Amino acid sequence: MRVLIADDRSQVRSALRLLLTQQPDLVVVGEAVDAGQALALTEQRRPDLVLLDWDLPGRGDALSPAGLRALRPELSVVALSGRPEARRAALDAGADLFVSKGDPPERLLAAVDACRRPSGGPRS
Repeated sequence: MRVLIADDRSQVRSALRLLLTQQPDLVVVGEAVDAGQALALTEQRRPDLVLLDWDLPGRGDALSPAGLRALRPELSVVALSGRPEARRAALDAGADLFVSKGDPPERLLAAVDACRRPSGGPRS
């Protein structure tokens, strides 16, 4: 599975990359620091999954799950936020899953695994 990480904090991107590259069949195809870069890399690198910081600078309608799927209809989107209360907004906007940045790494890996399944897994 090809994964794009979109987060403006370098420490978060580094931690996510380290976690993901230790998993079989996962390849991090890019890291975006803002909405424009996330859109460009989604189009250029053709990820299967975007880990999207829900508070990414410049994130608007274009970088919503629907906006990303306009570029890649089969794309899975996992919204990430340090604000657990953002869960409902992210899921209502079309994210497949939501993971709080305060959750243990296993929660993120479970979300990524759920996105590997053809159905995209349950929304949570």
